[in-house]
Amino acid sequence: MRCPLGLAYPCHDLLHLTFAVTLSNPTPQAMNLALKLARQALWLTSPNPRVGCVVTAADGTVLGQGHTQRAGGPHAEIMALHDAAERGHCVRGATAWVTLEPCAHHGRTGPCCDALAAAGIGRVVAALTDPNPQVAGQGMARLAAAGVQTEILDATDDIAVQARELNIGFFSRMERGRPWVRMKVATSLDGQTSLQNGQSQWITGPEARADGHAWRARACAILTGIGTVLEDDPLLNVRGMDTPRQPNLVVVDSRLDMPLSAQLLNTQGTGNQARSIWIYTATTEHLDKRAALTARGVHVIDCPGPGGKVDLASMLRDLARREINELHVEAGHKLNGSFIREGLVDELLIYLAPQLLGPGQGLATLPVLTALSDSVKLGFHAVDRIGPDLRLLLRQA
Repeated sequence: MRCPLGLAYPCHDLLHLTFAVTLSNPTPQAMNLALKLARQALWLTSPNPRVGCVVTAADGTVLGQGHTQRAGGPHAEIMALHDAAERGHCVRGATAWVTLEPCAHHGRTGPCCDALAAAGIGRVVAALTDPNPQVAGQGMARLAAAGVQTEILDATDDIAVQARELNIGFFSRMERGRPWVRMKVATSLDGQTSLQNGQSQWITGPEARADGHAWRARACAILTGIGTVLEDDPLLNVRGMDTPRQPNLVVVDSRLDMPLSAQLLNTQGTGNQARSIWIYTATTEHLDKRAALTARGVHVIDCPGPGGKVDLASMLRDLARREINELHVEAGHKLNGSFIREGLVDELLIYLAPQLLGPGQGLATLPVLTALSDSVKLGFHAVDRIGPDLRLLLRQA
């Protein structure tokens, strides 16, 4: 079984993988290795970016390596320096290859740029400039001021493109003030997500369902609508795979119809598996239910919009303030349609099953068009075979 970026499950089994290697062509190989390490942090670092770092000697020998740990833990650069120290290597004058500019601010941890300079690193090559306004070039500037040689790859370099893609949600939150919204749908060849009677289990095969959980696991939060809660009573957590964290849960519930018996209210978890549950509503009524939900640790958030609906755009801005990078939407056709009509979907993740269902329920309720030029234009970003089904990744053209 493979995960979305082609890594073998479970990705975090590789957290402490080490490479005793000398790189014959150190520039591309070292950065490729750093990118490989960053991918190992795919399900771990939220809301921090997934970053890898490799420290090499002048002849290409790998002195140390690492990737960013859970939020509050050491960043990739610190892990690489610690790894070098544990191996007994001196890093003075060495080169650090890192997939994102070393941080320059005090957040949950101290500035990595200062740690690299203090360790005597002679050169730092970063794949990308950090989009965080608290960094945004300051990390490399402080390194240069400390006498460290600094380089940043061209934005069109393949490594830079892949590093950004790995952190597409982090860049979205920092640059646009909203999460990267990925809408997941399982559909038949004729575009139906269920029969007319509502039956939908299972349109796609077990491989596609397992792959869907891997995509859930990489998100900061999973979003659904109250219609899905009332119809299916889902858990909406990651199951069937070992994951170091559970994504948070968001429910769009304009009238606060959430039943206190809903299964998802019992999925908050504890410790590393703890997750927040946020319900966005547009009503000020049902004070008793609001109090009961709050008493159970659920956050009820007022976000009224036109027509008594939740203001989805405002909700996304609020989720960004709550450090949500990637938002994974699994909702019904009405809410899907609202997201698409408002231009809030960045990516469609569609599992296409090789079967025809006839009349049923489509993936989104959209307005009737009178001209083909008014259609929502999408481009194929990736197409892959997952068991008997196809996985389509589409983005705005």
